[in-house]
Amino acid sequence: MERKEFRDLAPPERAREVIAGLDLSPGTERVPLVDARERVLGERVDAGLDVPGFDRASVDGYAVRAEDTFDAGEASPVSLTHLGAVHAGEPADVAVEPGGCVEVSTGSVLPPGADAVVMVEDTETAGEAVLVRDRVAPGDRVMFAGADVAAGDRALGPGTTLTSREVGLLSALGLDEVPVRARPTVGIVSTGDELVRPGEALDSARGEIYDVNSYSVAAAVEEAGGVPRLYPHAGDDYDEMERLLREAAVECDLVLSSGSTSASAVDVIYRVIEDGGDLLLHGVAVKPGKPMLVGRLGGSAYVGLPGYPVSALTIFRTFVAPAVREAAGLPEPRTATVEGRMAVRERYAEGRLRLMPVGLVDPGPDERSAPDDLLVYPVDKGSGATTSLVEADGVVEMDPDTEYLDRGERVSVRLFSPDVRPPTLLLAGEDDPALSRLLDRVERPRHLPVGSREGLRRLREGAVDAAVVAGPTERSVESVAVASWRREWGLAVAEGAGVDGLADLVDRDCRFVNRTGASGLRTSLDDAMGELAVDRGADRRALTADVDGYGAGVRAHESPVRAVARGDADAGLALRATADRLDCPFVSLGAQPVRVLAAPARAAKPGVQTLAAAVAGGAAFDGLSGYDEASSANDETR
Repeated sequence: MERKEFRDLAPPERAREVIAGLDLSPGTERVPLVDARERVLGERVDAGLDVPGFDRASVDGYAVRAEDTFDAGEASPVSLTHLGAVHAGEPADVAVEPGGCVEVSTGSVLPPGADAVVMVEDTETAGEAVLVRDRVAPGDRVMFAGADVAAGDRALGPGTTLTSREVGLLSALGLDEVPVRARPTVGIVSTGDELVRPGEALDSARGEIYDVNSYSVAAAVEEAGGVPRLYPHAGDDYDEMERLLREAAVECDLVLSSGSTSASAVDVIYRVIEDGGDLLLHGVAVKPGKPMLVGRLGGSAYVGLPGYPVSALTIFRTFVAPAVREAAGLPEPRTATVEGRMAVRERYAEGRLRLMPVGLVDPGPDERSAPDDLLVYPVDKGSGATTSLVEADGVVEMDPDTEYLDRGERVSVRLFSPDVRPPTLLLAGEDDPALSRLLDRVERPRHLPVGSREGLRRLREGAVDAAVVAGPTERSVESVAVASWRREWGLAVAEGAGVDGLADLVDRDCRFVNRTGASGLRTSLDDAMGELAVDRGADRRALTADVDGYGAGVRAHESPVRAVARGDADAGLALRATADRLDCPFVSLGAQPVRVLAAPARAAKPGVQTLAAAVAGGAAFDGLSGYDEASSANDETR
């Protein structure tokens, strides 16, 4: 199969222009008034009747002829004859004659002959007479027919977003359904033989992954005012892909696919559009999202998104969402941009517009240069990392000519939503079951599980409030230990593997799953292997080289235990708590300290103090095997 190459990448402005030129508008539809909130009027609505349709009293009191009250005063009330009463919802079957009055209630029809209403508070009854102590002018406390809306008036114009206020006016006009802009229907087709829908069985050995894009893009379509329609995912087969895309094109105003847009020989979707439609654009000078497609198919607009979730969602929000909002008649969302300064230096030199996901952190009063000063740090695990979707707060656009953003440099962050707020506590470092429980007790925390070594580096750079470190750690970072606890660590072992201790890893032919070098558990294991090497008079590196799998490593604390439980390994580096929870035999190698080290200037932040209090409370450790000696702020400075 011939490989498609990206020769001339279109500039981002051209991509926006091409997408804006696509016709996504589905016209108008009529919806019941009860369903009209947040919809957009598709046509002008004129009043078909007067509102109110009659002259009505606006207060409780007495309908009068105003001229009969001109001589009234507090000391010299005017006596009027009580002629009857008219209540709301009743016809006015009694008229006001000279020298008389009719009792009325708020909203009732104004009786014939009356031209004003005296409030009941300004009157007093005396037998058949009503004493009036305040003069009124014609029209006082009366709403005349059509005073709110007159028949034939322009009540609401096209493009009006219907809130509770507009719905109230439409109700007053007697409308039970209204013409609104139809929401564009957006068909979503995720491609790739490796995709499995959530809820179905997953075979990781075959490289299968759950379909993230169908659901995340569908949610983004709804946020933009569209109506998503999910189609079965297509494999990398040309005929099946063509069938699904053509079916979606017949039924939808816009078709979005994700995946199969790159230059790979197996990515065939661009050929489907070239052969059966009109391919307007293939490739944009932007990162992430270079292989974006734009075209038409069967009378429907088409946009091909990249396959990686972060890329797909970023490209949709940046280029496609504005077109969906335009078709739905929705205004651009409120400006959601904040200013901040880079917490770290970030290099970039690829000659494309970079849409860099970033997180925000409030450094606290001691580090702020202004009341609203925020630190900005990159959140870029790669386009394939779905956690980047929730760990980032917005995007910083890096110009193609930018080589780097320096630490402390001011940047603008386009937030994913105006409602985004920085976390109250930003941690980086070791992953830990107890920490997961502790963070449940903190409002809006964020933990980046990058390992103890990386957590210390970020603490040193000032990019986080605190680092979570386990085991032996370097002491070159100025910090305050605000909380600590201990956890039991060792080996998760398979039944019958004959692994009873550390020496068995070396002496037996074992398949072993280790943790990455950034993990505090790995550091403790390396130290223990070093002690074993000393006892044997051997070199540690030579000793560990004899352990199958020792030099590699996995990031998450559960992964080694799961590998052992599946039968893929004889032993794995583990915590007792994890091994017990997954019913895996465990060999203890010791107890390891875990410490929360805060930047001195941020140790007093409410989020840091809440976490320290949660540790001191101890409840988070209940029922968690292998944990003890929890403590909080010990004022230890390193």
